Amino acid sequence: MSIDTDPKKIEELLTRGVENIYPKKEFLSEKLKSGEKLTLYLGIDPTGPCLHLGHAISLMKLRQFQDLGHKIIMLIGSFTAMIGDPTDKLATRKPLTREQVLENCKNYQKQASAILDFEGKNKTEVKYNDEWLDKLKFREVVDLAGNFTVQQILERDMFEKRLAEGKPIGLHEFLYPLMQGYDSVAMDVDGEIGGNDQTFNMLAGRTLMKAVKNKEKFVVTNKLLADPTGVKMGKTTGNMITLTDSAEEMFGKVMSWTDRMIVSGFELCTKVPMAEVKNVEKRMKAGENPRDLKLELAGAVVEIYYGRKEAETAKENFLQMFQKKEVPDDIAELKMVGATIVDVLVEAKFVTSKTDARRNVEQNGVKLNGTVVTDPAQIVKSGDIIQKGKRFFIKIK
Repeated sequence: MSIDTDPKKIEELLTRGVENIYPKKEFLSEKLKSGEKLTLYLGIDPTGPCLHLGHAISLMKLRQFQDLGHKIIMLIGSFTAMIGDPTDKLATRKPLTREQVLENCKNYQKQASAILDFEGKNKTEVKYNDEWLDKLKFREVVDLAGNFTVQQILERDMFEKRLAEGKPIGLHEFLYPLMQGYDSVAMDVDGEIGGNDQTFNMLAGRTLMKAVKNKEKFVVTNKLLADPTGVKMGKTTGNMITLTDSAEEMFGKVMSWTDRMIVSGFELCTKVPMAEVKNVEKRMKAGENPRDLKLELAGAVVEIYYGRKEAETAKENFLQMFQKKEVPDDIAELKMVGATIVDVLVEAKFVTSKTDARRNVEQNGVKLNGTVVTDPAQIVKSGDIIQKGKRFFIKIK
């Protein structure tokens, strides 16, 4: 496959959803325009069985490189996931077994195939980092560690916070950036893509590539999909959209996003042209109903994973639920962001006890944003609507 050097496509790649480019934008721009075939990757630690919308943002950036003819790798952190990335973690992660890691990632390629091409002439390569990290000798680890200082590692925000709070930091956590950085060396790549929360780890790879291969590795960090308070979408915040969610679940979850996430949602999570995204921003500023724009956003997100027909059906089902007045216009509110669905049901006095709440969930008697809740530990976020039976509703604020 020949390399596409179309300036407009390159500019879109370098700007859409991009937070930073290292060493600088001009460096990568020149490489892309030169016609040189680049090799780059996205690393994913299989800490759970489902890829989510956060992964999808980086996968879509990876696909842009693939469409231009460059070689892309989806790297499964089969070794690093057993250690645990300390990024954003205020406590040491519980280690995973090899069996848990392999079970988690067994369907990743199938889920990612909605975005990446695994079968074409320029197909995505899948690699596992235990292939080289398992083989490193202790002397080699010591030599690699010599490229970093303790002061550098301690500069990570989560380590500073833990030290200030007297919380322990595992020595193995210090080694995590080194291991992720060595992935770049082992695969001899030109670049890496990831969320901006992975900047420290990806720059560790730049350090090692320079030291071991004397090569300038580029790093592209993507913006994170976050709510207005800066809290990113994820499992711990209870607002994660997985790539295995049904079309109706995806649609309903997007509709629960705050209005201030609409423009970034279009930019990061859809294939809608940027000219249209900018027009959405203008429409919002002109006072157009955010609900109508959110309907467009939800449809554009669902279409990527299920196609246009399923997206239209999900929209019809969502509208029907509200048009039938299944959800009242005036709903009481509770300030319980981050609480479990069980706690909300008890606080709202919809049930007599936590046991009663769990029983209602187990009997499919509770809905979250129109979708039946199956997990009593489900976390709620701002804007969520919880329904018990046909008459009881509460909104989280």
